[in-house]
Amino acid sequence: MTLQIFRTKNVISHEETEHGLKRCLSAWDLAFLGIGAIIGTGIFVLTGVAAATQSGPAVVLSFIIAGFACTFAALAYAELSAAIGGCGSAYGYSYVAFGEVWAFIIGWDLLLEYSVSVATVAVGWSGYFNNALTAMGIPLPMLLTKAPKDGGFINLPAFLIILALMGLLIAGVKHSAKANNAMVFVKLITITVFVGVAIFNIHPENWQPFMPFGWFQTLPDGKTTGVLAGASLVFFAYVGFDAVSTAAEEAQHPQRDLPVGIVSSLAFCTVIYIIVAGLLTGVVPYTDLNVPSPVAHALQQLGINWASALISTGVIAGLTTVMLVLYYGLTRIILAMSRDGLLSSLFDHVHPSTQTPVRIIVVCGLVIATMAGLMPLNTLAELVNIGTLAAFVLVCLGVIVLRISKPDMHRPFRAPFGYTLPVLGMLSCSALMAFLPVMTWLRFVVWLVIGLIVYFTYSVHHSKMAQA
Repeated sequence: MTLQIFRTKNVISHEETEHGLKRCLSAWDLAFLGIGAIIGTGIFVLTGVAAATQSGPAVVLSFIIAGFACTFAALAYAELSAAIGGCGSAYGYSYVAFGEVWAFIIGWDLLLEYSVSVATVAVGWSGYFNNALTAMGIPLPMLLTKAPKDGGFINLPAFLIILALMGLLIAGVKHSAKANNAMVFVKLITITVFVGVAIFNIHPENWQPFMPFGWFQTLPDGKTTGVLAGASLVFFAYVGFDAVSTAAEEAQHPQRDLPVGIVSSLAFCTVIYIIVAGLLTGVVPYTDLNVPSPVAHALQQLGINWASALISTGVIAGLTTVMLVLYYGLTRIILAMSRDGLLSSLFDHVHPSTQTPVRIIVVCGLVIATMAGLMPLNTLAELVNIGTLAAFVLVCLGVIVLRISKPDMHRPFRAPFGYTLPVLGMLSCSALMAFLPVMTWLRFVVWLVIGLIVYFTYSVHHSKMAQA
């Protein structure tokens, strides 16, 4: 169901489908939803990049720090989603809490987050796809698997998988809790295979030095290293937990099940990340892990090609669903902003036969495919993280603002400990933003400036609020 929110100064009205969504999701379903959304590129791709370039074996500490920041933000998401409705988007929450200008800014930020997220996952998908081909003896040439900055011509598998997903979304895609649970099972089997093989091939000397880059330092070229910088990078591993909060309208007991689903999925995934990161850096030296497919690469280094091929196959399936969901979410955010008049009415169109926003899907697909084919992995991940962290800061602030401005609003779930958790969420997410490289900040500021230009030259004159 697409929930379209029209706003006036004092009234918030909802244009809904005739019937509300069925409350059928248990705490178990919500936990699996979170695990399915979280376990993806972070564990299978960025673990190696962060260990090799920023944290060393102490990448396990980076995961713990990022996990705490996400927990604070997740509880804020749960409160807002339960109170405002099932739209589940920081764009919708910001509209209610802060008004149109801030809603546009966060919506514009989400466009960056979701589009670059899909491109980032596509690069990781490409690494595992080529790894599987290599295990079968038919590897692709480097020119067709790396971005120009990394010495290649184009990352062709990453480019083509986005175009394939574009075709699927145009045709229409249906998801269910049962299908998601099955995919989570496949992912967990893949992780179990790695753990079962790696635990008997650990070389403790690979964990020394444990913290080669320290806690944090800025290099002369503006790049950052250290455990805290690593936390800012592996934060991407937790992107997607807000999928649990979007299910507020379908949860059987939202006041009880939402926090259980969010916290349990985050805790479970954090433990999995720590185990995999610890084993990965124990199996091979952390300096060898700066590759798009570190888990499969580590097993290849051990000469266990059958396990490498098996893991690559499982990861390929898992990352495909992650890309599909993120791509889907991006198109729906653009559709919502277009219907609110904040983006061009050209995007406010649903194809009559497929009942999908074909124009949005095609434009997004071409842009994302180009990014995936031509941009390196670490640049993409850092851009995603700064956008996501900014969204989380505003969501936490939204909890505080609405508690003050609308104290009587019905809240089926309320984050505990008063204002402590949302304040900690704002501080921790802001701190992780501060540890990102200067160039990432510059790119983010440029993107926001472009957004403000779009808003004040177009959106402010065409918005539904301006016409009300």
